[in-house]
Amino acid sequence: MARAKRGCLLLVLMLLLVVAGIAAGVGGWFYYRQVQFADVRLTPSQQSVVVASGDGLNAVLGKLRQAGIEEGQNYQWQLLARQLDAAGKLKVGEYALDDTLTPRELLLRMRQGKVLQHRVTIVEGWNIRQLRAALRRAEPLVHETDALDDAELMRRLGFPDQHPEGRFLPETYVYQRGDSDLDVLLRAHAAMEKELAAAWAARGDDLPLASPHELLILASIVEKETGLAAERPQIAGVFARRLKLGMRLQTDPTVIYGIGSAYDGNIRKVHLTTDTPYNTYTRAGLPPTPIAMPGKDALLAAARPAAGEALYFVAVGDGSGAHVFSATYAEHNAAVARYLRQLRENRGAEVQ
Repeated sequence: MARAKRGCLLLVLMLLLVVAGIAAGVGGWFYYRQVQFADVRLTPSQQSVVVASGDGLNAVLGKLRQAGIEEGQNYQWQLLARQLDAAGKLKVGEYALDDTLTPRELLLRMRQGKVLQHRVTIVEGWNIRQLRAALRRAEPLVHETDALDDAELMRRLGFPDQHPEGRFLPETYVYQRGDSDLDVLLRAHAAMEKELAAAWAARGDDLPLASPHELLILASIVEKETGLAAERPQIAGVFARRLKLGMRLQTDPTVIYGIGSAYDGNIRKVHLTTDTPYNTYTRAGLPPTPIAMPGKDALLAAARPAAGEALYFVAVGDGSGAHVFSATYAEHNAAVARYLRQLRENRGAEVQ
């Protein structure tokens, strides 16, 4: 009897060892498959996938299959998600897909919420029409402002008493799918307020401006007058001296802004002599609003203009964008004559 019991125990032990061996082999096989699967390169046919609120792992796997990712079986994704502590913890958002990704990297990205970032750029010197047109083209930005006029736009942003021109800092703004154009504009407005306050705090002692608003106006003119960063303080210096002396600014960009959408690329004598609030040939002082979105450099240049005696400037005319600065009207006339001569030479060379 005892011998029979020992035989049964031995048989059970052997069976257990066999089962354990099989389990270890199966586990090893699964582990091998899992390791191999985790680092395989994905081959999506789409550039991104969106994890929506309420999506579980199976729903996300379905979206990945729709995006062209056929690698692996559901159980492999589920095992890997548990291994990475990602099951049930996938963050809502849009995720980039490309052929450099592996299942491990994609699940970690979704667990950590490293969503796809989109960008929209506000360019220095743009006016509000150009800015709003760029936002209308931006995808996948949610468009909440397309039907709003400028006044309603500023009311929605919380600044009903402000003119929109010049109020948004030129920068590249990052946003996520689901963000709206109002979100971007709020950030750009806050950024401009911060930079304007910093420039006003750093202004020169003898600056002939009464408020940050006037600084913003002058900076917008400086922005439009030159694309050369090194010249901005000199341009600002000319306008600051003119303001101190009571001279008219006589700057074409303000006249062009006053013409609005009717401007065809050519400024004529009739434009310079027709009075508008923005015609600085017919009116003294600054125009009533900014004429463009000035960048940080233009703000600082307007706050701390370069010292000097120049009251005039004209383009060199050689295509460099540089200007000649003059202290007297006679010097300026000579510089204008050289500019016109250079312009004729350039046109003659183009004809040949």
